[in-house]
Amino acid sequence: MATNTSNSGAVSTGSLTGLHWAGIVLAAITGLLHLGLAASLLSSSLTSSLGWAFIIAGVGFLGAIVAILVDYRRQLLYLLGIPFTAGQIVAWAALNAPDFSPPGIADKIVQVLLIVVLVVLYRQS
Repeated sequence: MATNTSNSGAVSTGSLTGLHWAGIVLAAITGLLHLGLAASLLSSSLTSSLGWAFIIAGVGFLGAIVAILVDYRRQLLYLLGIPFTAGQIVAWAALNAPDFSPPGIADKIVQVLLIVVLVVLYRQS
C-alpha cells in the first residue's frame, strides 16, 4: 500500500478498509474519553499533571486519526500506535490498581482492541 509522505493535507479515504475504519472509531472513542477526563481534571486545577497527560493522550489519538485520513505514513503510525496505546494501559493499571472503575475498564478494552487492529494493519502493510 502506497503511503503519502508529503503534507498535502488532502483527505484520502479511498484506500481505507473496514479494519482502518474500526481503528479510527476505536481511536476516536479513547481519544475523546481522554479529553473528557482532562477537562474534568483541569477544571478543578490547571496544574493537574494527570489532566495534562490526558490531553497529550487525547490529542495523540485524534492527531493519528487525521494523519491516517490524509494517508500520511500509515505504516509508521501503526507501529508507533502500538506502544503508545500499550503504555497507557500499563500506566492506567499502575496508577489505579486495585480500584479499577467500569469506565476505565471499558476504555482499556477499547485500547486492547485498537492494539489488535494496529498489529493487523501493520502486518498487512
